Amino acid sequence: MTTVAKGKTEPEALTGFGRYAGPATLILASLAESAKHGYALTKDIESFAGIRLAPGTLYEALRRLQAQGLIEALESLDRRRPYQLTAVGAEVLRAHLDTQRRVADLGLRRLAGQWGTA
Repeated sequence: MTTVAKGKTEPEALTGFGRYAGPATLILASLAESAKHGYALTKDIESFAGIRLAPGTLYEALRRLQAQGLIEALESLDRRRPYQLTAVGAEVLRAHLDTQRRVADLGLRRLAGQWGTA
């Protein structure tokens, strides 16, 4: 396992998010492209994942990501607060997505072996 974020291994980095692990992954993936404020995050995630995060879910996940140092808030000239991915956040996202890819690949191979072409 890769060590990331405050001495935690990759699975520990997002497992502490519980039900927010999915939204956290979506938010980190969106911020990997560029800094965004809440509404822009919601629209981007909806466009690439087909999922609309409720405001409570979005802002709770943003709070947790910021507390772990995976994202940071930027200064704003208006009431919208943009967030950006940190270097640690990029490392955690990369490790998490690599793990997800391995799980997805294994699941697809098992489906193909047992149930035919997946």
